[in-house]
Amino acid sequence: MSRKGTWLRRVLVGAGVLAGVGAGAYFIVNSMLSVPTYAGADSDHFRDGRFHNPDPDEPHGFADFLRWKRTSEPGPWREWTDAAPGPPPPARVEGGGLRVTYVNHATTLIQLDGFNVLTDPVWSERVSPFKWAGPRRVRPPGLRFEDLPPIHAVVISHNHYDHLDVDTLRRLNEAHAPRFFVGLGNGPVLERAGIEGAVELDWWQSVRLGDGFEIVNVPARHFSGRSLRDRDRALWCGYVVKGASGAVYFAGDTAAGPHFEQIRDRFGPLRLALLPIGAYLPRWFMKPVHVSPDEAVAAHETLRPRASVAIHFGTFPLGDDGETQAVEDLKRTLATKPADFWVLDFGEGRDVPPTSQDTNQP
Repeated sequence: MSRKGTWLRRVLVGAGVLAGVGAGAYFIVNSMLSVPTYAGADSDHFRDGRFHNPDPDEPHGFADFLRWKRTSEPGPWREWTDAAPGPPPPARVEGGGLRVTYVNHATTLIQLDGFNVLTDPVWSERVSPFKWAGPRRVRPPGLRFEDLPPIHAVVISHNHYDHLDVDTLRRLNEAHAPRFFVGLGNGPVLERAGIEGAVELDWWQSVRLGDGFEIVNVPARHFSGRSLRDRDRALWCGYVVKGASGAVYFAGDTAAGPHFEQIRDRFGPLRLALLPIGAYLPRWFMKPVHVSPDEAVAAHETLRPRASVAIHFGTFPLGDDGETQAVEDLKRTLATKPADFWVLDFGEGRDVPPTSQDTNQP
């Protein structure tokens, strides 16, 4: 064989080896990240080993994601904003009080009836399977982790990395040993992180933590996946935290849909709703999975809580909306549709007034 032929053969062999290594790495990484297939009875939102939104308007697939990235026109985000943390919250809130503290993104602290509940806690620098790549926070968390009061429960809406952050969950497990609540099929993610005993719930299932205090899993319109191979193997959801002092609805990530009306009808006058407003652009791609600010106001009008608090904005650049755009659009909508829809500063805590029903309770 000529030298040219030998060289070509070596190039082809080398390319084949690299392709094989790449395919093997792809398979290994995705296998390590993927959620195991959930095995359970079929329902209106689970069949053929996958969870589904009950209506036919399913989220876009990977090809649409690539199209979005090719045509993306993201708004501006600052590289970093240094901000002092908020003051430490009280250790407990009792006597009919309800207090909410906005930490960052979808992380809030709910305090009522002596219980402290964290939603989708994220204190990590990145929301990604990798520490060296992926969406990076543009500001510090609104509360220092060390300033948290005793945490009794953690609710996790779904397994995307900006909502299920295993590093933060490990820290919480070691420091507070709370009870963890997840949707069906998400328990193995916590088990891999060394967190045993997470409670998996289906929509409308609930667990009592104390006399008259319960956590209820409620529907959402979204999707799930921690790799390219486990799309919709685990359930997405919201939660209602319900006690003698009232009910708090945490929407997690969700698109608009009939579940808002269903939640209102089941739980009556809500005292507080935590509603996402960010990562809503471009609408052709985000509409099936994320409400826009005006849709969040419409959800507030449907739910009819005593107050709503905006979440899911200003921390990680995830959509084409700029860092402040969600809040600006929300305020424009509220200028024409006034409502008790609060935008809290990062680390700000606020006491929520009771509903008329709450004031009649002993």
